[in-house]
Amino acid sequence: MHPSVHARENPDKPAIIMAESGRAFTYKELDKASNRLAHFFRQHNIHIGDTIAILMENHPHYFDVTWAAQRAGLFFVCISNRLTSDEASYIIKDSGSKMLISSAKMRTCSDALLDLNPDIPQFLFDDEERGIEEHLIEMPDTPIADERCGTDMLYSSGTTGQPKGVRIPMPEDENIAGPNILVMLANQVFGLSADSIYLSPAPLYHAAPLRWCMSVHRMGGTVVVMEKFDPENALAAIEKYRATDSQWVPTHFVRMLKLPEETRTQYDVSTLKCAIHAAAPCPIPVKEAMIDWWGPLLHEYYAGSEGNGMTYINSHDWLTHKGSVGKSILGAPHICDENGEDVAVGEEGQIYFEGGTPFSYHNDPKKTAEAANDKGWTSLGDIGKLDEDGFLYLTDRKSFMIISGGVNIYPQEIENHLITHPKIQDVAVIGGPHDDMGEEVIAVVQPIDMDDANDELRQELDAYARTKLSGVKIPRRIDFMAELPRHDTGKLYKRLLRDEYWANK
Repeated sequence: MHPSVHARENPDKPAIIMAESGRAFTYKELDKASNRLAHFFRQHNIHIGDTIAILMENHPHYFDVTWAAQRAGLFFVCISNRLTSDEASYIIKDSGSKMLISSAKMRTCSDALLDLNPDIPQFLFDDEERGIEEHLIEMPDTPIADERCGTDMLYSSGTTGQPKGVRIPMPEDENIAGPNILVMLANQVFGLSADSIYLSPAPLYHAAPLRWCMSVHRMGGTVVVMEKFDPENALAAIEKYRATDSQWVPTHFVRMLKLPEETRTQYDVSTLKCAIHAAAPCPIPVKEAMIDWWGPLLHEYYAGSEGNGMTYINSHDWLTHKGSVGKSILGAPHICDENGEDVAVGEEGQIYFEGGTPFSYHNDPKKTAEAANDKGWTSLGDIGKLDEDGFLYLTDRKSFMIISGGVNIYPQEIENHLITHPKIQDVAVIGGPHDDMGEEVIAVVQPIDMDDANDELRQELDAYARTKLSGVKIPRRIDFMAELPRHDTGKLYKRLLRDEYWANK
């Protein structure tokens, strides 16, 4: 299915509702707007197989652009609005984008991008000088003559280095309303449908919110977009719009659970039938608390923008396999040693998938080659293990591993424990330089109240760590930070933290 189908069959149904303002857009309006933009692309000599870039906040017209690019047969690159102009410029140039669509809120960055990319035409929503609306008024609201199914081309968040563009082949079926595997998964695995009222609290430039929201549009459901995540506002949005389905990352859960009890319990979340989460491992106590609160409606998956594999687990299976991210529903998982060979059940190694969707890193054949072993299996660089029932457990990113005195230490386990301390809002564990051991374990902690950032809390956290962690995993140093450099998608920019500690080494 496709929004254009729903525009014909159910034109007045809301396709998009902006959570804060309540502003709604029907399927008829979405269809006409995406048609005008598709004509606009063709007018600017942007044709099938070309690439455009989108740099906007969670804007009311975000999906006008993505659906226009989809029906015009384009690759569309959604750029994080948290990036600097230099970082965004790198993505625009690397992707070969022929146009940038932005917004007035991003004007400072877009001005800098115009200086850096003077040959790339740039149009902004809500902007008097470079506004796109006056151009779109002149465009037909009917389909372009050469409609063809396009797809996204997303870049990694760059948490461990330069962002990588994930280029998935253009769909073989040119029909814009052709079959879509995500729609099948959304319906058959998560139970999403045309009746779904789907709350999306995360930034739309990220793979999961973008793709799942567009999948809901394909099915004819209503997407409620939060302009920006706030824990209490998220609960209010569930109650106000009677949301049936939603998508989260573990940091969202942590921040909602850290709300005062009287705040959390005043909102009615009983309409929720499905809460999907992914993007990072969820600490066991956090997920236990969410299931106790919302019921066994949490659904977790493990996958990447690359689409090379996917695992899934519901709440009932998770309660008997706590900490797992599920069994494979796309690609056969393998846990491999340094030589690319399968390890025994229960042993840790690098996670590979066999038989998933082919992909490449745009303009980076070296990284593409490094993602595969000699058997053709591909990996996102994560470490994990499989149990005897075939359930996958994540340990950490290979690139985050700390080697102290020759011992491999994965930070995720340490972070998962420390985050449950009642005085802690956020935490990152990294390896810092040590003259004798090579690296030492450092915990960078964001307290709920910075007035608690003192030696007394350090001693309290040290004792707390020792209740669950072995001696080698106890942080040798605990530092405090008012706010960790965390991406809106929940990922930590550990590279930035680590670089600070190693800068003078």
